[in-house]
Formats: sequence, structure tokens, C-alpha cells
Amino acid sequence: MLNASGFYPLKGIYYFLAHPFLYPLLRARLLPCVLLSIFVLTNLFVWTYLPQVAILAIFHGPLAWVNAAFLVLGEGAAIVALLFEAFFVDETLVDVFDAVLIQEGLDDLVAQGRILRTDGTDPVQQLGKPIGSAVYSPFSFRQIAEFVCFLPLNLIPVAGTPAFLLLTGYRAGPLHHWRYFKLLDLTKKERRIVVKRRKLPYTWFGTIALLLQLVPVLSMLFLLTTATGSALWVVQLERIRKERRSETPADAEYTDDPV
Repeated sequence: MLNASGFYPLKGIYYFLAHPFLYPLLRARLLPCVLLSIFVLTNLFVWTYLPQVAILAIFHGPLAWVNAAFLVLGEGAAIVALLFEAFFVDETLVDVFDAVLIQEGLDDLVAQGRILRTDGTDPVQQLGKPIGSAVYSPFSFRQIAEFVCFLPLNLIPVAGTPAFLLLTGYRAGPLHHWRYFKLLDLTKKERRIVVKRRKLPYTWFGTIALLLQLVPVLSMLFLLTTATGSALWVVQLERIRKERRSETPADAEYTDDPV
């Protein structure tokens, strides 16, 4: 599980493309978000790339061209993430996440957070109204502020960019399972226990997810495929959790193991 966690964002790409019932969720947001990404990245590269290359060249030499590109892409990811909230993309991510769980047989888990339609012909059409608040990953200005604060790490030669990716992945990784935690109705204390136990797997997942977000224009697609990968990881976690419960004797002593 530890080594596999970083592959789930990549598995999500294949799974999303292999299941056409997910496509309508992409089409609903694709055009405006692609145009937004192109607009933001084009302006950043035109106006800020060369100045940042000039500054980084003092410390990095020839590597400045590469590291400046990562820096601009990181800045673009932060700006686009803020603007994506205006398009209510989080609602779409919840739909993707829940639809994958339904497809993989976890209807009972999804039913904890939304009404399921029995007349739907595919998992997306089975999605009814959420029961209460439905959030894939909680948005906060603190998260964006931390992202921006970590950006100067790219000024450090060689090790700076990997450090930026890992630190950002460390902070963002657990947020991809926020919806899962809510479906399980975990308390704040229980969430902390789970996150602490999976600190390294969540870091790898968050790092790979961030790398995908840095791909120009395709960041919207990779947002959805990462949510798909997150759900696939949950499917595996739930299988393990159910196996452990079936193997535990009824009179076994209780242990604080929420997930």
C-alpha cells in the first residue's frame, strides 16, 4: 500500500478514459477551464518567465531555464486553483469520486452521503442529491498561502524543486480523502490518526497529483482523474478494512482503528 499510493493518480487516468460514463462530468467543465488555463499560463510565461530565469540564473546557472518553468507552472497552478473554485469544480470532483465508488460496488458507502437513484443506467445517473454538505477537498486560503510560501524553494539549486513538490504533496495528500473521511463520519481525532498512520503514502499521492496539475492546459482533466485515483485507493482500503473485520473475532478487544 505504501509503495502503490503514488500510482493511484496515474491509475485514475486510465480508469477515467476507460469508463465513458464519466465523460459527461468532464464535458460540463472542460471548455471554460481549458480556456482559463491557457489564458493564465500564456500571460505568466509571456510576462514573468524570462525575469524569473534571470534571477534563478544567479544561483542555478543553466538549470535556471528548467526551474523557472516549474516556478511559473506552480504559480499558474495556484492561480488556476483559485479560479477553478469559481466554476464549482469541487462539486464535479465529488460526483466523479462517488460514481467510481458505485461502479466498484461501494454503493452502501456512497449512500451515507447522498441519495442514490435506483432508475439510473450508469453510476453517474444514479447520483442523487447529497445529504448535507458534499465536499471533495476543503478549500482554504491557508492552503493556497502555504503553496505560495513554498514556491521560493525553487530558488534552491537542484534540491529546491523536489523539496517544493514533496512539501506541497505532504500538505495536500490527505485532502484527497476528505470526502472518504466524511462518508465514514470520522471525528477530527480519528482523521488525525488515519493521516498520521498514512503520512508517507499520502505524501506520495499528493506529490504525483501536484505534478499532474503542473501539466499545462490538462490540469482540469487531471483534477478529475486524480479524484478517480483517490476513489480507487478507497476501494482498496475498504477491501482491506472489511477483510480485517471479518477476520477479527467478535469478542476481540477494541482498538482505535477508524479506517
